[in-house]
Amino acid sequence: MSDPGNPVSLWPDLTPEPQPEPQRWVWSAIEPTERRQRLRELAEWADWLRTTFELHNTIPRCWYRHPPVVEHLTALYAGWIRTYAGDRPPGRELAEADWISTLHAFLPRLQLAACAGGRHEPPPPLPQSDPGAADDFESFLHTSGTAMAPARHPAAGAIERWREDGF
Repeated sequence: MSDPGNPVSLWPDLTPEPQPEPQRWVWSAIEPTERRQRLRELAEWADWLRTTFELHNTIPRCWYRHPPVVEHLTALYAGWIRTYAGDRPPGRELAEADWISTLHAFLPRLQLAACAGGRHEPPPPLPQSDPGAADDFESFLHTSGTAMAPARHPAAGAIERWREDGF
């Protein structure tokens, strides 16, 4: 409410509104109750996606049982939310077309040949870890040319000329 004796009270309040923390979809970092809620949200959207884009033969019904497919659908969903529900930053006039292009680029990752017939097939078991792998990797880091070679840019001469010319 304005105070007629104080002209400052007539100025608009320029205090920025607090922005909500961006939602992140790191499944292992989400508490189980919220994780189940978000999986339901993702499932509703995945059903919409399968129907709208006629992907029922591409994305299997058991997609939620396959962690890589869940991760890809999560990325698509987060991008879809930013594209269709968020503010459009300048230079993103084709954001919707870009999202659809991304969807088509992801399609091979969403297909599961083993489950294409409508019956879920569990993914193959992960390979057993090699007990010496961590030590071998550390040895590689301390002895290989890849990790130990001095830093040198492959276009060092060109970079130096650009610096001399004021670029």
